[in-house]
Amino acid sequence: MLRIHFASEDIGRVRFAAAPVPAWEMLLSLHALRGRADHGVFGPWRDRTRRMLDPSAGLLLRLAPPRGYSPDFLTPAADHDIDSLVDTVQGTARGRLRADLGLLAAQGGPAGWMRPLADGDTTALRRVGNAMFRYYQRALSPVWDLIQTVVTAERAARVADLIDGGVERMLSRLHPQIRWEPPVLSVAYPVRRELRLGGRGLLLVPSYFCWARPIALHDSGLDPVLVYPANRGLQRLVPASDTADSGSLAQLLGATRAAVLQEIGSAEGVTGRDLVRRLRISPASVSEHASVLRRAGFVASHRTANTVWHMPTPLGRTVLEGGAGGRAQRA
Repeated sequence: MLRIHFASEDIGRVRFAAAPVPAWEMLLSLHALRGRADHGVFGPWRDRTRRMLDPSAGLLLRLAPPRGYSPDFLTPAADHDIDSLVDTVQGTARGRLRADLGLLAAQGGPAGWMRPLADGDTTALRRVGNAMFRYYQRALSPVWDLIQTVVTAERAARVADLIDGGVERMLSRLHPQIRWEPPVLSVAYPVRRELRLGGRGLLLVPSYFCWARPIALHDSGLDPVLVYPANRGLQRLVPASDTADSGSLAQLLGATRAAVLQEIGSAEGVTGRDLVRRLRISPASVSEHASVLRRAGFVASHRTANTVWHMPTPLGRTVLEGGAGGRAQRA
């Protein structure tokens, strides 16, 4: 169990990452690469990614084992583009490298390959940075728009909680494995840890590739971060070219379904109840149309408590932009 202790001033210093964080998506996707072959969400992505990776990915896989400790220097402060992330990692201080890699070596296995990196060797650091850049291009860039769709939907849901009931309500609804018991946020965790914020606040990072449970930095002296799954309630989500099929697309030919897609694309996120009210159709009809749109790869859906949020995928936005000349009317 991870227990995060809030001081009175920390409540006002809770904030969300403004966008998906490449470092965390990279680390957690490396974990996912070694996960179950039949994973309903990551399986197709894993199969495709394994075919595309080059040998440099082996270095990252050794640095990010699927269980136990992964070095904190791989997930620095929230850089939101890959170039900034690579620059930050390649500039990691020798003390941080030695501390992090010492913890990694303590988990067992051969550690000789770590020595140049732990010593801050510039060639070794450049090799890590180059491997991260290539991994991003091959494994994450092809699905980055989808990652953004999922993370944005999660942020929209949490903003709604914040507006409805304040920070404490938002904290209480973050994830089933997170409990808000003022002044402590309790998180299901593989080891027992106590993290005292002490006025530093907390950065919340919803992540697509965070799946099994939330995760935090190991070093409690670093700026506090809690990464948690943004993919609750999602059906299998892979690039639209892999999900769309002629049968599903044919079913999209209809004024009501087009109107549903247009309403979903009109905001950062809409709920099923919003669609019922705006289009004056039944909840069952909304559910049916949203299901078809998901199968076609046009929409991603996210459940929080009893509310389902819908977001357009990049393919859905492309369809909407292509058909912007005339708005469909409800049949």
